[in-house]
Amino acid sequence: MIPLFINPVKAGFPSPANDYIESDLDFNAYLIKNKPATFAVKAQGDSMINAGIFPGDILITDRSITAKSNDIIIASLDKEFTVKRFIKNSTGLFLYPENRDFPIIEITNSSDFQIWGVVTYTIHSFLGHKNAPSTNRL
Repeated sequence: MIPLFINPVKAGFPSPANDYIESDLDFNAYLIKNKPATFAVKAQGDSMINAGIFPGDILITDRSITAKSNDIIIASLDKEFTVKRFIKNSTGLFLYPENRDFPIIEITNSSDFQIWGVVTYTIHSFLGHKNAPSTNRL
């Protein structure tokens, strides 16, 4: 539990800070809808950086959600885990990376493929990411 302040932080012009705490914040209440079906996993690699998923980010994943086209999923493909955007269309099933340096993966009848869950949240740290946007504005 951590303190949750009453007033939101404006992304525009700064305003005087308020020291009023609304309540304690339980991240489980915000991030987990179905505790028995939810797990967290760390992201590795650069294939999803354009979706805002960087190496070391923690992906909150719900196994009880049925994946639909355009969801970001955790999948097992030929006995290896991956995080990709799931695309289902009239030509088949695909796993799309969010980085043009990586190929689109087509799921075929010979693929050993299983969806493990839908990514519902990403916990991202702005510290230490080589791909994080630069803040040098001076």
